[in-house]
Amino acid sequence: MTNQHNHSILRAARLLRRSRYAVALTGAGISTPSGIPDFRSPGTGLWESVDPFLVASIYAFRRNPDAFYDWIRPLAKVMFTARPNPGHRALARLEAGDYLKAVITQNIDALHQEAGSREVLEVHGHLRSATCMDCYRVQPTDDLLAAFLSSDDVPGCPHCGGVLKPNVVLFGEQLPFDVVNAAMAHIRSADLLLIAGSSLEVIPISQLPLRVHRRGGRLIVVNLTPTSADDVADVVIHGNVAEVLPRIADACIG
Repeated sequence: MTNQHNHSILRAARLLRRSRYAVALTGAGISTPSGIPDFRSPGTGLWESVDPFLVASIYAFRRNPDAFYDWIRPLAKVMFTARPNPGHRALARLEAGDYLKAVITQNIDALHQEAGSREVLEVHGHLRSATCMDCYRVQPTDDLLAAFLSSDDVPGCPHCGGVLKPNVVLFGEQLPFDVVNAAMAHIRSADLLLIAGSSLEVIPISQLPLRVHRRGGRLIVVNLTPTSADDVADVVIHGNVAEVLPRIADACIG
């Protein structure tokens, strides 16, 4: 790493040590080192070869759930074999050391929990359960997973036979109310927001850094590419989160 990166890492660690209530906000970029593709990277992003509104909107799902499942099945296979990388584990270490109060994540891969983070707010949902589009019963996906990954069938409700939709937030759907309320409570308390692996392009989560900044809170950005928060952040590190976050955690914890 460059000397500038080293200086920024030490400054980020100082800010975390001095903060009273630090919160992390993570996006797809924290999981790409685990092998899970993000959405917008040229050549590898999930939206490179498909229109998200044709496969990943609630309107498209209702019309043609087969297209959604054909798209998400390969991604789900990657997610369920992926393991936390050093970036995930660094955030868990910071939480265990009381340098971090919570992780607000846009990811649906549950790698933060697997790494050991306890307070994780999944604002875009998760794959651990699914809801029937006909009878609205919620079904755990544990028993359905093997069949789903090994077949081309659309998962059906065991109660009524309706189409099951995983409890992830599709385009056109509202974010989960309880989760967002909990996340906003953390944001209102935060005097520091650590943004890790998020391009900050998806509203309303992209507006959270500005909320913290307007209240006088500090911002740390760790992301490969520039973000909308760079101009107001106290520390900006354009680098691999799996390399940078462990060094910040080491500098905090020793």
